[in-house]
Amino acid sequence: MLIQLAIIGLIAAMLPLSIVWVSDNPDKYRKLVWVTLFLTFDLIMFGAFTRLTDSGLGCPDWPGCYGQADPMRAHADISAAEAAMPTGPVTVMKAWIEMIHRYLAMAIGVLIISIMVIAWRKWRQSGRKETRFSPLFPTLLFGFVCLQGAFGAWTVTMKLQPIIVSIHLLLGMALLALLAWLGARQTDHAPVSQAASGLRLPAVLAALLLTAQIALGGWVSSNYAALACTDFPLCQGMLLPPMDFQHGFALWRDLGMTAGGEFLPFAALTAIHWVHRVFAFAVIALVAWLALKARKIDGLQKTARWLLAAIALQFATGVLTVFLDFPLALAVIHNGGAALLVLLLAMLNYKIRLAK
Repeated sequence: MLIQLAIIGLIAAMLPLSIVWVSDNPDKYRKLVWVTLFLTFDLIMFGAFTRLTDSGLGCPDWPGCYGQADPMRAHADISAAEAAMPTGPVTVMKAWIEMIHRYLAMAIGVLIISIMVIAWRKWRQSGRKETRFSPLFPTLLFGFVCLQGAFGAWTVTMKLQPIIVSIHLLLGMALLALLAWLGARQTDHAPVSQAASGLRLPAVLAALLLTAQIALGGWVSSNYAALACTDFPLCQGMLLPPMDFQHGFALWRDLGMTAGGEFLPFAALTAIHWVHRVFAFAVIALVAWLALKARKIDGLQKTARWLLAAIALQFATGVLTVFLDFPLALAVIHNGGAALLVLLLAMLNYKIRLAK
């Protein structure tokens, strides 16, 4: 089975590798980095779709599906599980969603290995002088994607334990930011005004606050707390609804349970949702302020405009998701908006470092 899965991962990676190879772009290494970044963004979106369709346990073992490399061969086991529990986490559709997510993750792993191998080769060919081919960063990426794979496995084997699912999400976002940074290193940028140096600390702070907000969003999603507040800007018609922070933010516990093994009270879900919602205003305020400041600085205008558009999109999809009773498409777009903000803030931080 492991050999079959490896072959599937290689086949899945062949298409983007072929696109890079046959392109007329002379800098194929740079193109490979950006293609890998694009597919990582897609993986985050599909991961959100997997989570939101409750497909995380569509195949309740790892790395295969009932010991098979694909759901087709495991069809009998999947059908039996679905018949025994029709409303449970295992269905044929959910199994395919989960395995496609794993196949895409394996393909990205192959692409990152390719980036690392090419970087080492080009760095040695340049006499270890070409800094943009320094293999340290790609090797870090390889270690990072291995860690991400481990948390992907634990997500399944630990039955969607909220803290594991949330860390898995954060690692995916961090991988996207690292790829954006690597891609920025391979790209020529317009000169950045010295005035940008004054935004270094706010840009780092914005990235840290966004990370905290994504962690809170992952905590909402992994605890299925999205429906705890179905109105806006109030929650359950109140500014401060009944909330249980102690149980809501106990990190090491099973899904739907308290740390003591009892069922998680609804007030705990309310606390999780409410904190994510309130903290969003602080993130929006800081990122919007940062983008407005950056829009006035030479070399940062384009990224700043994209950042303003992304934060507006994120606010709109967050509010509409509540008003429209959490439609799947909007919820996935909301997750994609968070990934886009991560990418843009990584690019902005990189460009600010170029200020002279």
